[in-house]
Amino acid sequence: MFRKIREDIQCVFERDPAARTVWEVLTCYPGFHALQFHRISHGLWNAGFKWLGRLGSHFGRFFTGIEIHPGATIGRRVFIDHGMGVVIGETAEIGDDCTLYHGVTLGGVSWNQGKRHPTLGKGVVVGAGAKILGPFIVGDGAKVGSNSVVVKAVPPGATVVGIPARVVEMNSKSEAGRMAFDAYAVSADLDDPLNRVIQALGTRSDDIDGRLEEILLRIQALETPAEESGRRSAGSQR
Repeated sequence: MFRKIREDIQCVFERDPAARTVWEVLTCYPGFHALQFHRISHGLWNAGFKWLGRLGSHFGRFFTGIEIHPGATIGRRVFIDHGMGVVIGETAEIGDDCTLYHGVTLGGVSWNQGKRHPTLGKGVVVGAGAKILGPFIVGDGAKVGSNSVVVKAVPPGATVVGIPARVVEMNSKSEAGRMAFDAYAVSADLDDPLNRVIQALGTRSDDIDGRLEEILLRIQALETPAEESGRRSAGSQR
């Protein structure tokens, strides 16, 4: 247990430049506290003490603003940054080395019993306000942009953004595990392919407008001599 706590503290220093001391992490990081509450609640839940597990989860929510169902499975070195408003459902599974920011929801869209919530692979980063809804898998090393709504499986190493979320960047499965960490699942050089398509369409539209204008000028130039010759012939008949 103490080994896991040391890992939790170390991963805070690795992913949050604002962290200064171990004492600060122990006393001032609600994401760290929520994970400790969850370990106790999860143990009670698995031991058959369902009500006590829910009660422990409720206390954790009261003190941290982070709601984790005691039935959820959370791996090692998971970091919940800021954390306020995070909701993790009963059948959700979070792999090792994942990072979740405030306002994230791992929710279900079915009333049926059984698997209802998403599974996050290893090293997944979920940006602030993102909603991942349904019993599918978000692959290892994937990134979910802030305020995205994910309703279908995400390939390993992919970056998804939007409502509904779409893939905007793709890395091979072999690269997924060794990619640099991007806070809030956003990198400085991220370029949305949809934006590139819109820009290309705009450029093509401007080109077409220019050609149409040139054609009209040429037509007008051809019509002018014809009009002049018509006026001359009319004058000769008089």
